[in-house]
Amino acid sequence: MIIGSCYSELGRKTEVDLTPKFAEKVFGGDGGYYYSWSPDELPMLKEGNIGAAKLSLEKNGFFLPHYSDSPKVAFVLQGNGVAGIVLPGKEEKVIPIKTGDSIALPFGAVTWWYNKDDTELVILFLGETSKGHVVGSFTDFFLTGSTGIFTGFSTEFVGRAWDLEQSVVQILVHNQTSKGIARLGLNANMTEPKEEQRDGLVLNCLQAPLDVDVKNGGRVVVLSTKNLPLVGEVGFGADFVRLDGSAMVSPGFSCDSAYQVTYIIRGRGRAQIVGIDGTRVLETIVEAGNLFIVPRFFVVSKIADPDGLEWFSIITTPQPLITNLAGRTGAWKALSPQVIKASFNVGDDIEKEFRAKRASDAVFFPPPQ
Repeated sequence: MIIGSCYSELGRKTEVDLTPKFAEKVFGGDGGYYYSWSPDELPMLKEGNIGAAKLSLEKNGFFLPHYSDSPKVAFVLQGNGVAGIVLPGKEEKVIPIKTGDSIALPFGAVTWWYNKDDTELVILFLGETSKGHVVGSFTDFFLTGSTGIFTGFSTEFVGRAWDLEQSVVQILVHNQTSKGIARLGLNANMTEPKEEQRDGLVLNCLQAPLDVDVKNGGRVVVLSTKNLPLVGEVGFGADFVRLDGSAMVSPGFSCDSAYQVTYIIRGRGRAQIVGIDGTRVLETIVEAGNLFIVPRFFVVSKIADPDGLEWFSIITTPQPLITNLAGRTGAWKALSPQVIKASFNVGDDIEKEFRAKRASDAVFFPPPQ
């Protein structure tokens, strides 16, 4: 069952589809493809000023140098590759990347991505678009290629800017005919990555210390300025969550006016979102490849299928605060017995049973025995 209604800023009921969606192919070729989620298909992108896209590179696929109109977090979903990153006013850093890597990309960062392995390299991009050209969508500006900056200027301007002969300008402007993604030759001599340059730029979520670890429940790694300094510059937080088979994540909400944007990496499960007036606004199955967004202050919970569920999320505030309603740290545990009895209109026996349950579990709940 899916209830396709949400609420506007003023609390008036409006029809906003919260259904999880798959990305759509935008451009590419034999080097790989670029996919994105459209705000027309997923209206919550526009509501929350959020962008989401995915890059898939085949062997020798090269995502040409570019910058974006929005800050992002990149997450490597699959494979191994190379990333080139030039932060404003800094020198290029060329780093090896692998599955589980998170990279914060602030405004002005110029990046390129390359896959030299046989295995497909897949990278997720999530970000905030309030200063972008199109609300709910990234706009990338390529430095070269058929849609690159060079092609827009006249050869006279390019020649004078770089002090080049017109014959050289013609080669620079017209030799790279690919749009965004190219497939390089087998003998391409790309810059070798340096492991030491990952420091401060990359956090591998599969190897990082866990912020939450519940046996048979789940695990969380939270991206923060402590483990990934550039998170402070992109302006929002992120986390990587692994939910064990048939386990549940506590119903909770973002208590600081943030949207939760979740990409399902692996597995399958059930999700429910409850909004204003106790209305269940979404009940659906989520699976690998889905993106879905939880409106501000709405309560969300998920239960994994027997094989488990894994996701990567951003929360659109630099210091995200989540209030859980169930479990040892849940808000109900903080309320006095008298308030609980009055709130539910129950007696001592029910209140005591309600309070006694989930006395040790926090955030994740293992499956029933």
